[in-house]
Amino acid sequence: MTLTFGCVVLSQGTRPVELRRALDSLLCQRGAEIDVVVVGNGWVPTGQPAGVKTVALPRNDGIPAGRNAGVPHVRGQVLVFVDDDAWLSGPDVLSTMGALLSSEPSIGLIQPRFSDPDGRPTPRQWVPRLRVGDPARSSDVCAVCEAVVVVPRSVFDAVGGWAGSFFYAHEGIDLAWRVLDAGLRVRYLGDVVVHHRAGVSPQRHPYFYRFTSRNRVLLARRNLPVPVGVLYVTTWVVLTLVRAPGTSDRLRALQGFVEGFRAPSGPRRPMRWATVWRMTLLGRPPVI
Repeated sequence: MTLTFGCVVLSQGTRPVELRRALDSLLCQRGAEIDVVVVGNGWVPTGQPAGVKTVALPRNDGIPAGRNAGVPHVRGQVLVFVDDDAWLSGPDVLSTMGALLSSEPSIGLIQPRFSDPDGRPTPRQWVPRLRVGDPARSSDVCAVCEAVVVVPRSVFDAVGGWAGSFFYAHEGIDLAWRVLDAGLRVRYLGDVVVHHRAGVSPQRHPYFYRFTSRNRVLLARRNLPVPVGVLYVTTWVVLTLVRAPGTSDRLRALQGFVEGFRAPSGPRRPMRWATVWRMTLLGRPPVI
């Protein structure tokens, strides 16, 4: 049976060449019926390839909320989320991941391997393991790097979609935790390659430390039993203050942690202790 894929491509309209490359990589897929929408996060997408739908958001609602906005506009048993600066490496990427979902229904979320097309080293944040090891090795994981992910629509709906309140950073952790707590697996596929440029640090954004710190607290408030949540936040306060390179970055991080206790977090669904144990066995207990 050929699966149908609803593909949501998110863009702020600032990278038209990269957006077209991402769309072309989707439109050339073989063995997969696809439906594609471009979500303009604060802009009106125009001039898109034939058959590609568009959704224009009047303002930048943030990355996770922007992705959520595209879902009702595509049909498909499987949802594919692609940022405009990523692209699929070949025409069989979706059919390969679709075949895996069909053969292993215990899998509820997939991240393929990101590879720089010019051969630059793989950044550690692209491989969602505490011990990265060989990026080409597949494994079950507890988080995803969000630039390209695949999730059955039924799973996406059941876990509540992306955490729209996050705006930027860590929404892939939130989604993965909820998929795990639904009793499903999150799979990193080292043998399925998509492309993304390496060498651009997320710390370049002036809001990086504020949002990443705030969202660590939101993650705990949304998903963790209280004792685990306290350990998780404490761990990340210490790690962030040690790792932040300057005083201004530490102050932004502290601002974010405080904001995380005040900002709306969305619905709270504390994960089961069985899920905490599963994550521990996978090498990533939810305290780090």
